[in-house]
Amino acid sequence: MPREIDPPTIQRDFLLTALAEGRRLDGRLPLEQRRFELVFGDELGSVECRLGKTAVMAQVTATIVKPREDRPYEGFLLINSEISPMASSVYEAGRASEDEVMITRLLEKSIRRTEAVDREALCIVAGEKVWQLRLSLHFLSDSGNLLDCASIAGMTALRHFRKPEVEVIGEEVIIHSPDERAPVPLAIHHFPLTLTFAYFPPHPPVLDPSYLEAQLADGTLTLTLNAQRELCVLSKAGGAALAVDELMSLVNVGVDRVREVGRAIDDALERDRRTRVVEVR
Repeated sequence: MPREIDPPTIQRDFLLTALAEGRRLDGRLPLEQRRFELVFGDELGSVECRLGKTAVMAQVTATIVKPREDRPYEGFLLINSEISPMASSVYEAGRASEDEVMITRLLEKSIRRTEAVDREALCIVAGEKVWQLRLSLHFLSDSGNLLDCASIAGMTALRHFRKPEVEVIGEEVIIHSPDERAPVPLAIHHFPLTLTFAYFPPHPPVLDPSYLEAQLADGTLTLTLNAQRELCVLSKAGGAALAVDELMSLVNVGVDRVREVGRAIDDALERDRRTRVVEVR
């Protein structure tokens, strides 16, 4: 990230004083997440997530390509992200910041490497044709915690997306348009989501840090969890060492939050499904 002006000392003192009283500057409790909103686009696989004033747009597209020779039955899932100056003036156009690289790597680990999407189900003809999914993330506004917002947007977009129905007759591959046959949802193994905590020793950690909290934090901890209580990825950046019992308490808190977010996403997808006609005309 380009060099930005450090917050004044008085802001840090005020923030720490509030944390000592169990409060945060935006009125939340230490382990309270901001409310999020999902806005679905006209196309399937297009989702905008607004976490407080942080906003990320996710778009899923699919093309047919040739698979790797050593994995003839597997399709591809590519994740691209872009943070433009529109998100914040501290970002530069055409130059990947440290935040952008870290977010992309963590999303790669959280979504692709945990096999959230069944890549074998993307196979059309073994060794010849497979689907290649591209998850593109566009960061629209940075008010803190871009990663968690991108995680919600990306996983929701993958669940919202539908790929065209494909029929194989002999050596002929027929791709049916949505007008002919209803498109098919992706096979999702599980639904991992990231949760980010910021540390201000000796005060308790805070969930879903704001932009100012992220600037002033001594370190951050990002957990990728699913509703089955599986810890998929753990990433710690800076800060003091964590005790095992403290880490496990955050995992327990994280599982509850992930289940709450998952239920809210299910409800949003169901509401969108009722307003959308995805069938043969």
